[in-house]
Amino acid sequence: MSRINTNIPALIGTRILNTNTMNLNKSLEKLSTGLRINRGSDDPAGLIASENLRKQIRGTDTAVKNAERAATIVSTAEGALQEVSSMLLDVQALLGESANKGGVSSEEIDANQAQVDSIINSINRIANTTEFADIKLLNGSLAYTTSGVVATRIDEATINSAKLIDGAAMTVDIETTTLAETGRVQLSLDGNLATAYNLEIGSSRGTSEITFAVAATSATMVSGINAIKEITGISAFVSGGTIFMDSVDYGSDAFVSVTELTTGNGQAGINGSAKDFGVNVAAIVNGASSTGDGKVINVRTAMLDAELDLAVSQAALELTNTSFTITGGGSDFSLGANVTGVGLEGFGIQQVVASKLGNSTDGFLNTLRSGGTNSLKSTNLVTAQKIVNAAIKDVTGLRGRLGNFQKNTVETTMNVLRIAGENLQAAESAIRDTDFARETANLTRGQILVNAATSVLAQANFAPQSVLSLLG
Repeated sequence: MSRINTNIPALIGTRILNTNTMNLNKSLEKLSTGLRINRGSDDPAGLIASENLRKQIRGTDTAVKNAERAATIVSTAEGALQEVSSMLLDVQALLGESANKGGVSSEEIDANQAQVDSIINSINRIANTTEFADIKLLNGSLAYTTSGVVATRIDEATINSAKLIDGAAMTVDIETTTLAETGRVQLSLDGNLATAYNLEIGSSRGTSEITFAVAATSATMVSGINAIKEITGISAFVSGGTIFMDSVDYGSDAFVSVTELTTGNGQAGINGSAKDFGVNVAAIVNGASSTGDGKVINVRTAMLDAELDLAVSQAALELTNTSFTITGGGSDFSLGANVTGVGLEGFGIQQVVASKLGNSTDGFLNTLRSGGTNSLKSTNLVTAQKIVNAAIKDVTGLRGRLGNFQKNTVETTMNVLRIAGENLQAAESAIRDTDFARETANLTRGQILVNAATSVLAQANFAPQSVLSLLG
C-alpha cells in the first residue's frame, strides 16, 4: 500500500482494540461487582426476571419478619392468659372449699372471698395492661365489632377471624337448614296415678331416681322432675295430658333416658325404657355449609371463622334466615410476599375481663365479688361453679386458638417462606451473579486480545513510514 492519508490497517486495529478494551472493562466490572448483569444492556430479559425475583425475595423476607412479630405477639398474649388460667383454678379451689359450709367457718369463707376479690382485680389488671409495642392485647381492642345482631335469633356471635379486605365490612348471612333439638321422651298419663310409680331419669349431665305417689297428677310429676333438674339436666312440662321431658342441652351429645323401675301402672308406661338424642343445628353461612354443635353454628372458611350461638327461643330455632355485619376490629397479619387477601390472616382476641368471662345464661365472673349475686357467701354456689367453668372454658379456648394460630399458621408459614426465600435467591443468583470461573477466563482472554491489538495497531501506524523511502 502506497497511500498514507488514510491508514486503513490502523483504523481496523483501533476498532478491534476499542472492542477488546470494552469487553475487558466489562469483565473487570463483573468481577469487581460480582454481578453478571449491572445494567439493562448486559441482559435485558435477564434484568427483568432478576428484578421480579428480587421483588419476591424482598416481600418474602418482610413476610418472615411479620410472621416472627406475630409469633412474639401471640406468645405475649398466651403468657398472660396462662396466668389468668392459673388464677381461675385458684378460684375453683376456693369455691370448692367455701361450698363445704358444714366444715368451714364464716371467717374462713370471708378470707376465701377476699382472695377471690383480689384474683378478679388481678384478672382485670392483666387484661388492661398486657401489651406489645403499645398495642393492648387483652382489653378488647383486638376484638371484632359487629352490628345488626338480632338478639332473638343469635344469643352470642364470637368472631375468631375475618378477612376485611381494605377495611370493608363483611355481611354474614345465615340460613338454618336443620333445627337444633334437645332429647325428648314423652309420658302419657290418663288421669291420676293408680299406684306408686318409680322412674330413673337422666341425661348427659347426671341420673337420678324419682318416685311418684299414688294419685299423683301430671302437674305434680312435672314439678318433681323439675325439682331435680340441676342433677339430671332434664326439664319437663305437661300438655294435653302428656308429660314432655327435654334435656337442658341441645345437640347429638344431649339425650334423655327414662327407665321404669316399677311396672303395672297401666297409665304412664313407656314399655320399660326410652331414650332419645338431640340434633345438632346445621346452616348455610355465606353460601358455605356449616356444621353445628348443639345450637352453636361453627363457621370455618378462608374468609371467616366464627361461633354463632343461637338464642334459646322457638323463634330462633325455626328454619329461617338472619344476617349481621362485621364492621371492623381484629388484627391483620401480612404473611405473604405480596399484600393480598390470600396473604392476610385476621385474628380476633376477645376482652378478657371478669365482666366478660362466663355466659349470659349463668352470669359472669364479676358476680363472684363480695356482695355479688354469686359470691362465696351467697346460696348460689352451684351457679358460681358453672360461671367458673365457663370462664375457664373461655380462657382455655382462647389459649387454644392462639396456640393453633402460632403453630399451624405462623410457624408453618415461616418455614414455607424461608424455603421459598432460599429457592428464590438461588434462582436470582443464577440469573444475575457472576460466574467467576467463566469470567476469569474471559478476563484473561480480553487482556491477551488488548495487548495483541495494541501491538498490531503499533505495527499499522509504523507501516506508512516505508513510503518515505520512495522520496529519498
